Amino acid sequence: MSFINYSSREINCKIVYYGPGLCGKTTNLQYIYNKTNPETKGKLISLSTETDRTLFFDFLPLSLGEIRGFKTRFHLYTVPGQVFYDASRKLILKGVDGVVFVADSQVERMEANIESMENLRINLAEQGYDLNKIPFVIQYNKRDLPNAVAVDELRKVLNPRNVQDHQAVAPTGVGVFDTLKGVAKLVLTELKKGGQG
Repeated sequence: MSFINYSSREINCKIVYYGPGLCGKTTNLQYIYNKTNPETKGKLISLSTETDRTLFFDFLPLSLGEIRGFKTRFHLYTVPGQVFYDASRKLILKGVDGVVFVADSQVERMEANIESMENLRINLAEQGYDLNKIPFVIQYNKRDLPNAVAVDELRKVLNPRNVQDHQAVAPTGVGVFDTLKGVAKLVLTELKKGGQG
């Protein structure tokens, strides 16, 4: 649920990047952070464990305009990919406004993608959210690799509902901002409906 800060006249929205380990969630956030105007962003904070990390930062995209006289500040989070960090993932999904599922396009990662998508659905349900009803975008990352599965196949397996999806090569930035803009617009549409906040 978005949080309204009346003193700064900002609506704070939380977007979580979800997906299997090493699929490119962190790379997405680092790319966005590095390309975002220093005056509009907070610190990039990394909570590291031995084998994985959670990153987050917030920024105020000036181009997205205002809602009822309020600016919109987005807080971007990644979740740890490994299964044994399930408690962390559940905690990070609390209060989520939009989700980006980052799928690893490599053929040998298909099973991990499927498991992670199911895990996302379960964890959201435990928080009282329905994946079919919240702003949700899929990114097919690592499209530059020779063992990348065809997009049609990825769609069939991971996107049967035909939600908005984007192809990406996160280290070079291909598709990174398209994905972010896609989910941000869905979140703003929900806010304008007055469905949240």
